[in-house]
Amino acid sequence: MAVKFQSEEYFQAANEALRNSEEVASAAKGHNVVLQVLTKDFPGEGDKKSFIRIDKGAILVGSGEVEDPDITITQDYDIAVQLDKGELNPQVAFMERKIKVKGNLMKVMSLQKLLQALGPATQHIEREY
Repeated sequence: MAVKFQSEEYFQAANEALRNSEEVASAAKGHNVVLQVLTKDFPGEGDKKSFIRIDKGAILVGSGEVEDPDITITQDYDIAVQLDKGELNPQVAFMERKIKVKGNLMKVMSLQKLLQALGPATQHIEREY
């Protein structure tokens, strides 16, 4: 059964998949960082906030605003969908200014392996966009 992209059901399924991924666990090890993600023009919702929290290697994703994020990523909805589907590489999106990153860029660079592991770990989740 498909879940709506970035819905509570989506985040529940994603968290379960991320907990069960050895690749994600390995890539998250030693990291402590909070990312706020702002997706602009989310259909039916306007601007939508979500987060990725990595604490002592444990990762949690969810909807909502976090206090004092280390990094804030801003993207349009269509870019978020392309990234989620694996149709757009995050590094290319950054270089082409399709996503904006504010905050500690060194931390972002250190998270590349982890960010690349998120897609394959959650790929099996059927989504509606």
